[in-house]
Amino acid sequence: MRKELLFAFSTFFILSLQAIAGNFSEENHSEQPEINQLTVKSYSKDVTGDGKTDKIELKAIPYSPDALFLKEVWAEITTSNGSEMRIDYEGGYEPQIKYVDLNHDGIKDMLFSTATGGSGGLYYMALHTLADNKLLNLGLPEGLTIQAQFQDNYKSVITFTDTNQSYTIDLRDRKEEYERLGIYTDGKLNEPMELIVSPLAFFEPSKIKGKTDKGLKGYQQISGAYKADGIGTAESYWYYENDKWNLVEINWQEDSLQKHTR
Repeated sequence: MRKELLFAFSTFFILSLQAIAGNFSEENHSEQPEINQLTVKSYSKDVTGDGKTDKIELKAIPYSPDALFLKEVWAEITTSNGSEMRIDYEGGYEPQIKYVDLNHDGIKDMLFSTATGGSGGLYYMALHTLADNKLLNLGLPEGLTIQAQFQDNYKSVITFTDTNQSYTIDLRDRKEEYERLGIYTDGKLNEPMELIVSPLAFFEPSKIKGKTDKGLKGYQQISGAYKADGIGTAESYWYYENDKWNLVEINWQEDSLQKHTR
């Protein structure tokens, strides 16, 4: 009899704990605010090439109700003939879509960008065409091939192997900082050391030398001892032809020390 009573009591105790835990879980769940999707922006553009307006809605789900970071971002397209398509993007901050004909077929393409929030000022970008109601990822140019090294006497040499351009940069205005960091001793490089070459950070539509249609201008930062120690920016110009991106020109823009102090 005692064993039966003990078993019954144990069973009742376990069931009670489960009920309490369930109620606690439901209460916590109800306290958590629901995160709803939002419409970042609505566009009316002809992206299929039929001469009629299509509707594009850029939508997102934030990381939390009060967060600026959007963990999911996508575009919902409803074409003039009623067909529906969706493009999924990476999350980020302040997403937007620019509409410009970059593959030169007479139809506006969708150039998406969103800031990743990293220290290097990088963006996630994507380029799509919906010509003739067919969704196609056109891709984007890859980074430049760059060799960049510190040299003796507070100098650096930057070479763009794609175009055989080479630049010698005078770093004497940073010598105190570089001596303090142990990169140099009295102008002598202590050991071989490369500059920091960031990936292509951002693209924007741009005029291209010798071309009537637009292409893309890319920005790629080169830094010295650390990311904020900006040496300069490689501005690359690209043109879409024969189903691929072709490099047309590289411009080197040197930074001043005053713009990049830690």
